[in-house]
Amino acid sequence: MEWKEGHAKSITFIVTKDCQLVCKYCYLVGKNISERMSFETAKQAIDYILSNKDLYSESSVIWDFIGGEPFLEIDLIDKICDYIKIQLYEKQHHWFNSYRFSFSTNGINYHEEKVQNFIRKNHNHLSIGITIDGTQTKHDLNRIYKSGKGSYDDVARNIPLWLQQFPHGGTKVTISSPDIPYIKESVLHLYSLGIKEVNINCVFEDVWQENDDLLFEEQLIQLADVIIDSEYYKEYACSFFTEFIGKPMDKVRENQNWCGAGMMLAVDAAGMFYPCTRFVQYSLRNKKTAIIGNVHEGINQNLLRPYLTLNRCTQSLQECIECEVASGCAWCQGENYDAAETNTIYQRATAICKMHKARVRTNNYYWNKLYRKLELEGQRENFEKKETSVIC
Repeated sequence: MEWKEGHAKSITFIVTKDCQLVCKYCYLVGKNISERMSFETAKQAIDYILSNKDLYSESSVIWDFIGGEPFLEIDLIDKICDYIKIQLYEKQHHWFNSYRFSFSTNGINYHEEKVQNFIRKNHNHLSIGITIDGTQTKHDLNRIYKSGKGSYDDVARNIPLWLQQFPHGGTKVTISSPDIPYIKESVLHLYSLGIKEVNINCVFEDVWQENDDLLFEEQLIQLADVIIDSEYYKEYACSFFTEFIGKPMDKVRENQNWCGAGMMLAVDAAGMFYPCTRFVQYSLRNKKTAIIGNVHEGINQNLLRPYLTLNRCTQSLQECIECEVASGCAWCQGENYDAAETNTIYQRATAICKMHKARVRTNNYYWNKLYRKLELEGQRENFEKKETSVIC
């Protein structure tokens, strides 16, 4: 579940573009060892943000740290977080005591003393997700070291410690064409490790092969059967199965942008501001970076304004707008820009269309089967009340 119902301001520090891994599906195509944020750059960004309260009226904030692998720069991060806390207090800022430090890590150096000291120091304000892709076969298919060696063992050893510290922690699983056959067993494997929330998504890039959607559907049907027949649904979650997708689009209530590009803010090692990290050069294959300001001059509102006008209708084909299963069909704003025929942010990439439709078919199968089971057992009403309370 999103913190503060998703209404917190998200500010991202790209502390390094280095990583121990070279994941095959990674959208960060320009990772390197040279671009590392300095404390002075981070300090300038923080000073600008906290001195412009009128630009950031949200009642809460998420300070997000990414790389590459953010924990490679744990000393820098620790210093940045200390500075943030001091400034929030000294400025009597409305974010004081309503903030979170957020990390998505590959988990390789999670156990190291400096990382653990940081966690103990900030635990009440931390959100940390470790990325593990499933079984060793699936994980090591993509998440490899520069030598080609798989990283599963080095990540899996830290899962018990992570779950001890963050019992409700969820992981993020990425699906690309080669690893479709491992979806079912991978989700079940993550459950067996004690991970109760599996957030799983298909890559947005155009990597899909003929019949991938049918293989995908087959895997999800098998997964649905096991989750329902073995009653995993009582304690475990998989984001592929949700009741709130696969319906025609409500052109009023659902005509918003899918992601927070423009509403969030990212800053890189050079002190440049971006509408999100996917517009930084190391995230782009085909286009030039899209900068909206810097730590010295602040945000250029004229450069930011186009992102604030984005919604579903301004960037979708009519076919997408009128699609009978449009709701829940996701996109990445940065991928839209990178894949567009021109330098526009208003052309929606549709590479996952068939994958979304396959997901909708299996999602319908899942909920029909689950509710039939619950009705036979006289439990449907209690289950629906529980689901509503979780959503609220």
